[in-house]
Amino acid sequence: MRRLWLLFAQTVTVCLGMLFIVATLRPDWLPGERAVPGAAVPGAGTTPPDGTAASPAATQTSPPATQTPPPALGVVSFADAVDKAKPSVVNIYTRKHVDVPVVPIPADPELERLFREIPGFSRRRESTNLGSGVIARADGYILTNFHVIEAADAIEVALSDGREAVAELVGADPESDLAVLRIKLPDLSPIDFNDAHHVRTGDIVLAIGNPFGVGQTTTMGIVSAQGRNRLGINIYENFIQTDAAINPGNSGGALIDTEGRLLGINTAIYSETGGSLGIGFAIPAKAAHVIMDQIIETGTVTRGWLGIEPQDITRELAKAFRLKQDHGIIVASVLRNGPAWRAGLRVGDIILSLDDHEVYDSYGFLNQIAPLKPGESVDVTILREGKKRSISVDVGVRPPLRKR
Repeated sequence: MRRLWLLFAQTVTVCLGMLFIVATLRPDWLPGERAVPGAAVPGAGTTPPDGTAASPAATQTSPPATQTPPPALGVVSFADAVDKAKPSVVNIYTRKHVDVPVVPIPADPELERLFREIPGFSRRRESTNLGSGVIARADGYILTNFHVIEAADAIEVALSDGREAVAELVGADPESDLAVLRIKLPDLSPIDFNDAHHVRTGDIVLAIGNPFGVGQTTTMGIVSAQGRNRLGINIYENFIQTDAAINPGNSGGALIDTEGRLLGINTAIYSETGGSLGIGFAIPAKAAHVIMDQIIETGTVTRGWLGIEPQDITRELAKAFRLKQDHGIIVASVLRNGPAWRAGLRVGDIILSLDDHEVYDSYGFLNQIAPLKPGESVDVTILREGKKRSISVDVGVRPPLRKR
């Protein structure tokens, strides 16, 4: 009996194997309906064999459950932010006349100036420049960089909607490289400022401007760093650094967040070739807003001033003065009869804090003094002969920058 059972099991196994092979290689050998080439497939939208028209429901065959397409992935786009800020960014074109020497001369600034002043050795030539700007108010005020419109004889502004207008210079602040223009056109779109000023390193930002005059262009990057200074670009430096591509012509354009709000005014790039290397700098919108308001109200920017020349404390100086800390500044010189002189500050004093806010270096010191209102008093904590003292100084008005 056992032998018969084994024989039966082996026979069934062999038959199933043969059936599998036939079904796989030659399914047409099996009994059932054969597929005829060119014949209609039921449910495929053709007329059934009985001649009756198939219903629309019958012509639509649902795909098997295993073939259901996966849900679409979310698409990350900043188009809404660009659409919001784009009408507020303008292209700026300037023209000015310069004296060019007729004969080639060595690359010496003094010789060039001398030849320009000699009649017959120079000729007038029109020079053009391009940049960008940001509409900051609905009544036509535009923020841009001072170097974009410096010494310009004519300034023209082109809007994103194709309109053009001649702009007038309201005022400029060379020390921060900002200028305010005004145009007289209706239905302007002012940009939204990021009033909360919540900017963090790593935030995604977009730069909008007119690089190389090709037209309005948007690039993307992140905030690479904040509070950049000691770059030798301006006297007052507190830049936002970004890797969003900024090229010549982007100057004065907008650096915005992903909601289309203004974070900064694109100002400069770090480059050895003139093209973007992923290191760009923008003036924070908060500082630009304050400067713009002062220029609109008074035509100039008023900054606090103490009348001293600060010098950073190095490790060597800290060791020489036997200091326990390396922050603060040394008074290198004091302007006679200036605010600091009248208060009793002298050369060699070490300034540690202003109104209980620590002073770390000379750049930080200038930025701490600048917002102070002229006429108000500030408590200056100094170190003199190894002893701390507190001196009250009446803040003065910083003299205007001398023209080169």
